[in-house]
Amino acid sequence: MVGKFIGYHPQINALLETNSAGRLMAFLAQQKKSNKIIFPAQKNWFKAFELTPFNEVKVIILGQDPYHSEGQAQGLSFSVADGMKIPPSLRNIYQELELDLGIPANNSGNLKHWATQGVLLLNSVLTVEKNSPGSHANSGWIDFTDGVIHTLSEEKENLIFMLWGSYAQQKVELIDANKHLILTATHPSPFSAHKGFFGCKHFSKANDYLKIHKQKPIDW
Repeated sequence: MVGKFIGYHPQINALLETNSAGRLMAFLAQQKKSNKIIFPAQKNWFKAFELTPFNEVKVIILGQDPYHSEGQAQGLSFSVADGMKIPPSLRNIYQELELDLGIPANNSGNLKHWATQGVLLLNSVLTVEKNSPGSHANSGWIDFTDGVIHTLSEEKENLIFMLWGSYAQQKVELIDANKHLILTATHPSPFSAHKGFFGCKHFSKANDYLKIHKQKPIDW
């Protein structure tokens, strides 16, 4: 069901050969056999890695699991396809971008242009059953994505990890804070954005850090 990432990092490829990954793939195969509708489409399960090669990763924005409504999920955390209504959390991300850098809100919720600049838009869980948020949380994806985060931390230097909300911040133990910049804030959800996400200035802080380390800043 899943092949190796062509040209991706060998340690991350190896994560798909573990017993946990085997159980994950068996679970997903059973879901499909039972005619469950899974988002995103299978071709997009690893879209974040396709658009942001290992050697080009500069920033990681960690989400939880994909959008569970028809047509939204495209394999990138917080992002939706062109033409889809912009979800509330992403509207708040755009609002913070405008507060921080003066960038007007985009009419599209498609964040592919971030991904192609080195922003790994990674959900902790890469699939979900239609209209059932969190339905694949215990399927085995977390073992894989935790391994991805740990490998990025170990193998690269001067990355920026944006961890929004308590769920994402649980991953801080996987990251070497001596080598990387860890930015934390409340989740951009309407329930919590006003409690610390608005005004966090993560986008300007990320670009300042990239400049200090002689890397090209992100055109947010």
